[in-house]
Amino acid sequence: MTSRRLFGDAGEGAAAELLRARGYRIIARNHRCRRGEVDLVAEKGELLVFVEVRTRATAVFGGPEETVSPRKQARVIAAARDFLMRWRGPERGARFDVVAVVDAPGGPRLEHFENAFDSPAF
Repeated sequence: MTSRRLFGDAGEGAAAELLRARGYRIIARNHRCRRGEVDLVAEKGELLVFVEVRTRATAVFGGPEETVSPRKQARVIAAARDFLMRWRGPERGARFDVVAVVDAPGGPRLEHFENAFDSPAF
């Protein structure tokens, strides 16, 4: 496993802990399909939340959340559709969030962006 992948995994772990602390229940990690991937799938109440986690060593060139391009959004949306086709739970509303993680001397700094982007299909 590369150090970049380990760094990203650490960011996803920190994001999952942040969401749990805010009352979310993580139901899937790294759901992959041919057309994309969603880092975390969580539920809160009657809502499924598809979360893209962006981890950066520094925010010098802008926040990690700024790197979620329309192309990346489309890949997350495709993976969310795939997840929903396989979902065995009750039908629910869905939204797309981003958690930005920046490495900092005192530990990672995280910011949660609810409804970061949307899709007309959801």
